[in-house]
Amino acid sequence: MSIGANIKRFRKERKLTQVELAEKSSLSRSYLADIEGDRYNPSVETLKSIAEALNIPTHHLLDEDNAPPPAWATSKDLRDFKKMLLEDTPVMFDGVPLDQDDKDKVMKVMEAIFWDAKKKNKRKPIEE
Repeated sequence: MSIGANIKRFRKERKLTQVELAEKSSLSRSYLADIEGDRYNPSVETLKSIAEALNIPTHHLLDEDNAPPPAWATSKDLRDFKKMLLEDTPVMFDGVPLDQDDKDKVMKVMEAIFWDAKKKNKRKPIEE
């Protein structure tokens, strides 16, 4: 998916109109429409504004293979995930620091584990 398609997908998942997302990210609606339509390539600052308004990490807008957060995720869940992603701790395997490509792979696995754990914690116990 393109950057524009990712923005549109995340916007629709959050049930936002272009006007609402444009206001939240301090953009004009027409400029946002042009970005979603892949007529303009947004700057890094614009992407950061849009990602912040959508409450997602910026790299989700860039990643073609990135699965969106589950529909049941609350804004608190998204903040928790963002906090986990932003922690600046070295990623090591057997005492050896991982390169960026390997870190990205680990992050994708961690993301899947994170959402699975959140979902399990949200399940209500079955009353007998």
